[in-house]
Amino acid sequence: MRRALTFLLWMLLAGGPASAVDLNLPATAVQTREKIRAADTVSLPTGPHTGQTLPSLRLEGRIEIRAWRMPVQRITTLQMLAPLADQLEKSGWDVVFECEAAACGGFDFRFGLPTLPAPDMFLDIFDYRYLLVRRGVGAAREHAAVIVSQSGQTGYVQVLHVTPLPEGQSVAPAPDAAAPQFDLADQLLEAGHVVLEGLDFGSGDNALGPGPYASLVELAAFLAASPQTRVALVGHTDSTGGLEANTPLSRARAEAVMARLVETHGVDPAQIEAHGIGYLAPIAPNSSPEGRERNRRVEVVLLDAGPQ
Repeated sequence: MRRALTFLLWMLLAGGPASAVDLNLPATAVQTREKIRAADTVSLPTGPHTGQTLPSLRLEGRIEIRAWRMPVQRITTLQMLAPLADQLEKSGWDVVFECEAAACGGFDFRFGLPTLPAPDMFLDIFDYRYLLVRRGVGAAREHAAVIVSQSGQTGYVQVLHVTPLPEGQSVAPAPDAAAPQFDLADQLLEAGHVVLEGLDFGSGDNALGPGPYASLVELAAFLAASPQTRVALVGHTDSTGGLEANTPLSRARAEAVMARLVETHGVDPAQIEAHGIGYLAPIAPNSSPEGRERNRRVEVVLLDAGPQ
């Protein structure tokens, strides 16, 4: 009954255009990003993280990712997801897997999700929900993943839709295709800096989790493809503790990322340098756990792009 009432509330508010998976979001929802890959691969979790592995389904096809944010007040992530799940089920989609933050596997599960970077999509590791659905049979089967989260009075929704490629078409580029483009590189070249998403640093800790981290793979690939490019890794902390302690901590985090890039991904040390500025450049308020998590980050700053 509660789920049905929530669905009716959202449908009364709905006014935006339908997405590729025929979802109507509230009229107050604003689309923040759309990313379409004509032919690519993606891995979508099919179960909770076991502590050792994350069961996933590797899919190939046309991948469409869209994100929205909207004002929310006194509404839970379950109430955000429920009307979307109802719409999908009414459209013939079958639920494969659904979970909420702790039951999904917390940090480990979250970092296995293919999410768009902030601020387009923000995911609070303590308050999010994930839904995987499918429709059709055999080679024509589609998959969609819906992720919802919220921070303060803002709700976030991301929908990832995978459509199978036509028979005989491959995700591999043709021999004369243009060089691959990296989304992280596009953002770096456009804005001059970008946050390395998904890095696992605890409060007061300079140890980088084992990974793997997609953002480091993308950065390493970009640097390898452009050997004259130079970047700076800049570490940031939350405001817990004094500046004298946080400045070396932030530098140590940047150095940990630099070491991972060199030792694991084979990046030329001449292309990167590491710095730290403590809590002097926050991107979110330090008054909340999710804000402090966003501020604990390492950014890439473009120093010299070289010939592109």
